[in-house]
Amino acid sequence: MPTDSSFHNIGSPFIELQCVDSTNNYALEQIHAGLAQAGTVFFAYEQTKGKGQRNKAWFTEKGSNIIISLLIEPQGLNILQQFPLSACIAISVYEFFSKYAGDETRIKWPNDIYWRDRKAGGILIENVLSSSGKWQWAVVGMGVNINQTEFSDGLLNPVSLKQITGKELDPIILAKELCIILNDNFYKLLYEGTSSIMELYNKVLYKKDQVVKLKKDNRVFEAKILGVSTTGQLMTTHAIDESFDFGGIEWVIGQ
Repeated sequence: MPTDSSFHNIGSPFIELQCVDSTNNYALEQIHAGLAQAGTVFFAYEQTKGKGQRNKAWFTEKGSNIIISLLIEPQGLNILQQFPLSACIAISVYEFFSKYAGDETRIKWPNDIYWRDRKAGGILIENVLSSSGKWQWAVVGMGVNINQTEFSDGLLNPVSLKQITGKELDPIILAKELCIILNDNFYKLLYEGTSSIMELYNKVLYKKDQVVKLKKDNRVFEAKILGVSTTGQLMTTHAIDESFDFGGIEWVIGQ
């Protein structure tokens, strides 16, 4: 059972940065300098070297979107709960985005936010472990497309809230609203455990119970998405049941 000290209000403090290479890098520097405070959120108006999953770059237009990193000190969690924490964050961004974009919003495994078949946001969690393997910090980077309407050609299928709703919104106000949702769901994870979080995650999983195309190495195959396990494996079935770790397969979308 977590102690009261395990919980810190997310978004307090909320620090605005004019320009950084990466909010995650900035947050990690605070940790290594001994200046980290659990619950801190760093918001950047501009990010010059944003990071996505699997060493991909995250490009974002200056002042148009939510670019934040959150410092979590996971005292009430154990090292085996890394994916439930990721699911908790994804659910929070999903709940925030779907409030504006509607019920066509989904979580694409492991933690991208999709509207229809288009990517609206992404999450990158970088963990800091002690020399003995203790989970000391989770740096949670989140990027959500708010007002951007033009994207680089290298992005396959981006979408923003402005493109969906036709409205220009204030990224700072929305980021603080997201912090409230993150706070509520992190509390739920700490005090109610992983089962309710994973149930919510699987309920809004992209393409759940549908047959999709997947690619493993040079093999492209069709499989039905069954769900995601508490360890973060994507569970599928076709001729046989298979589970995949993140990075083990690719989605084949729009082909």
